[in-house]
Amino acid sequence: MPKGAGKTVAQNKKAYHDYFVEETFETGIVLQGTEIKSIRAGRVNLKDSYARVQNGEVFLYGMHVSPYEQGNRYNHDPLRERKLLLHRREINKLIGETKETGYALVPLKVYLKNGYAKVLLGLARGKKKYDKREDLKQKEAKREIERAFRDRQKM
Repeated sequence: MPKGAGKTVAQNKKAYHDYFVEETFETGIVLQGTEIKSIRAGRVNLKDSYARVQNGEVFLYGMHVSPYEQGNRYNHDPLRERKLLLHRREINKLIGETKETGYALVPLKVYLKNGYAKVLLGLARGKKKYDKREDLKQKEAKREIERAFRDRQKM
């Protein structure tokens, strides 16, 4: 997580299971009306969301921000596309990287930093099924080692 990052609101845990995250970018996000109140309340879902570069700008698709309960007519479409704010050189880098096959822009987490909502965007390469199985085996082996170590200390 970037230095000075505040409260994590939502995480995309499935992203680390489905992708090798090679680089991360901290991005701002353009919000409308009551969306920030919903985000502060933790009513955000990153599942099945992704980012795409279009016309030199980065947009986030599929992020669900629930309507704010006291928002009445000022509420927004929960699944609308949202613009992400990056520096020009970062966008140019993303354009070059995502043109390679197998790379995707995946939002990893949404958090609050100095009162602003931020998205941690990951440049990721998709995992194959055998990669996922290998990760699960390693995780299980690590768990077994820790369990054995704990049991040994109790004796």
